[in-house]
Amino acid sequence: MENRLYPALITEALKNVRYPGNGKNIVEAGMVADDIRIDGNKVSFSIVFEKSTDPFAKSLLKAAEVALKTFIGDFVEPTVSAQFAKPAAGPKHQALPGVKNIIGVSSGKGGVGKSTVASNLAVALAREGYRVGLLDADIFGPSVPKMFGVEDEQVYMHEVDGRPLIIPLEKYGVKILSIGFLVDKNSAVLWRGGMASNALRQLIEEADWGELDYFLIDMPPGTSDIHLTLVQTLAITGVVVVTTPQEVALADARKGISMFVGDKVNVPVLGLVENMAWFTPEQHPDEKYFIFGNGGGLRLAQEAHVPLLAQIPLVGSVCEGGDAGQPIALKADTITGHAFTHLAHEVIDAVERRNNDLPATVKVDVSKR
Repeated sequence: MENRLYPALITEALKNVRYPGNGKNIVEAGMVADDIRIDGNKVSFSIVFEKSTDPFAKSLLKAAEVALKTFIGDFVEPTVSAQFAKPAAGPKHQALPGVKNIIGVSSGKGGVGKSTVASNLAVALAREGYRVGLLDADIFGPSVPKMFGVEDEQVYMHEVDGRPLIIPLEKYGVKILSIGFLVDKNSAVLWRGGMASNALRQLIEEADWGELDYFLIDMPPGTSDIHLTLVQTLAITGVVVVTTPQEVALADARKGISMFVGDKVNVPVLGLVENMAWFTPEQHPDEKYFIFGNGGGLRLAQEAHVPLLAQIPLVGSVCEGGDAGQPIALKADTITGHAFTHLAHEVIDAVERRNNDLPATVKVDVSKR
């Protein structure tokens, strides 16, 4: 009598094979793929595993073959393959492997000129001959594209070592990425914290930043999920805190400093920048009008035991340059251009001191604190 095989006979035999991970038989567990093929005495099918690193995969394939021969007969010639629901995770790529120093530019509140400082500092460092990148991490209020005059530019991707990566734009010697390149510039970004954090990680980890001496991050104002995402994603070398002389701005700057130096984050503060320190008319560079108060930045720096890196005067050309997409730091012979060149030198020195005096930075694991 000819031995006849049919799918139900196969699945009935496979009910005798149990998956060690949960104790269920592989039919009940839904692990037998719907691809049973029968050709005479030859039987082929697949067993589905959640991941390719499943420790029981090899032994389970063998157990399935044995079950067919035991419960149907030795005449069966089985071929059992493995399918994987989830591909094995590839090697974890280190974020920004070619970057020497990662510097956050932060402020306790909005409106103090943080993005202006970040953009001009990036340009000033590039003018000094350094390789510089600037990430606009202010997801809900990106302004870097406007300040560099690249609001309408498109970003593209290319493949690097088998990975599709975003190509940062480059202008004035600075590599730039911003969420502003990916959303409508005239519409509000209505994202929950998780969506914003994921978008930010993509701009960091899925972009071809290449080799950089300084990677500047224009952080959102205040303290938020975005700040936690940044310190958990990157080993930040240090932060520069921007304030104005007003007491309300200084109070918020104190909170910003305390966030970074606190036990949960513990990122070094490189120093303080007092923006809009005084008003100086373009035609009368020797005149100073302290319209927002006098000496507040210096007092806060002394109180927090951090350097006052620079005092940036308020001059009309700063706003004009930002609106025109031409950062004032491009004009080193101007009052404010000179101030940003001075700031760049101070930041370079502060980073060198930090790297000489403190251990290498690591990513922050907030969940374990």
